[in-house]
Amino acid sequence: MTVAEEYAHRHTAEEAAVVLALHGAVSAAHEFDVAVKYGLLMYTVDGGWRHWVAGINVTKRGACLRFLWGVLLEDPLHVLRKGSSTLMTWDFALDTEIDTVRVGDYVREAVAKREHFKANADEIAAEAKRLR
Repeated sequence: MTVAEEYAHRHTAEEAAVVLALHGAVSAAHEFDVAVKYGLLMYTVDGGWRHWVAGINVTKRGACLRFLWGVLLEDPLHVLRKGSSTLMTWDFALDTEIDTVRVGDYVREAVAKREHFKANADEIAAEAKRLR
């Protein structure tokens, strides 16, 4: 059983289905290291957990796809909601059909901006806090 399957099976069948659909979309967009950390199914590059790219978790209302530096994403679908200073979240109701192409677009953009975020994290966080 994969890490994603183990995480999904901690939840109801309906929640697990959304988690696995999101996992499939995220995994198809890029090759990641995957682990469960802080209650999230997390994705990073080259074991760099301090600068993880995306995370999936389940809430009472559905599933969430979180981006650590979501403030840098273009968000053409206007689906991201604010989280911490740099984190942004895309919420999915349990009955939502996951658009793997669109999810993949966001994930690929997050990966593409990872090095910029790592090099400028303090400035990006300060600017994001200032704009709130």
